[in-house]
Amino acid sequence: MKKFENILITGITGLIGKIVFNDLKKDYPITGLSLEKMDTVNHFQANIDNLEEIMPAFRGQDAVIHLSADASDTASWESTLPNNIIGTYNVYEAARQNDVKRIIFASSNHTTGMFENDHPYHHIVNGEYNQVTRPLQQISHTSEVRPDGYYGVSKAYGEDMGRYYSEQYGISVIALRIGTCNAHNQPKNIRHFATWLSHRDQAQLVRKSLQAPETLMFDIFYGVSRNKWRFWDIEHGEHVIGYDPKDNAENYRSK
Repeated sequence: MKKFENILITGITGLIGKIVFNDLKKDYPITGLSLEKMDTVNHFQANIDNLEEIMPAFRGQDAVIHLSADASDTASWESTLPNNIIGTYNVYEAARQNDVKRIIFASSNHTTGMFENDHPYHHIVNGEYNQVTRPLQQISHTSEVRPDGYYGVSKAYGEDMGRYYSEQYGISVIALRIGTCNAHNQPKNIRHFATWLSHRDQAQLVRKSLQAPETLMFDIFYGVSRNKWRFWDIEHGEHVIGYDPKDNAENYRSK
């Protein structure tokens, strides 16, 4: 069921933008916004750090999937400020001024990245599974925010900005703490066996967020596949929006 008809995807030319676009294009009228030109969709070429420049892309949109950012977890402050801080504010403000009903914000697992310095997560990301006792205490949307860099700080800011715009202006905001979604679509190092998010699970998570009830005004969900060694909670997403990841990083483990 389509609750929101016209969809704007910022950062549509990036990896996740292409994954989401390819999944949604058959069911929704899609508009793209990015610095790079895209000929296969109605597209606005603009810089996210310029509110006036991006404003036309938001006209007539029902929902915005905000993916545009410096996506490096080691991004410098000089890059994070315009791309992730000012740019995210501009998206929320452009959405407000154009009566957008829902924003899906690409947050990140790096909002809680410092947990990986602690037991047992430290052992998991290093593949020291014999040091881990089950059941694992899952990191969830209710866990303390512990960013591990300027990138993580910017994503925590985006979540807080989303809560403010939800409560102050009545915009439905869903923040997705995305795991390791890479071009290879498989784990590439030991940490990824816990943190990997497959392309189809990424697409499903965004689709389920679009289809969530209009009464869902603000929430945070982790985006990770059903990996054996995952330590981020997916039960909250299962319960609230029906997220049901299909892939498991263990299928790529060398025998």
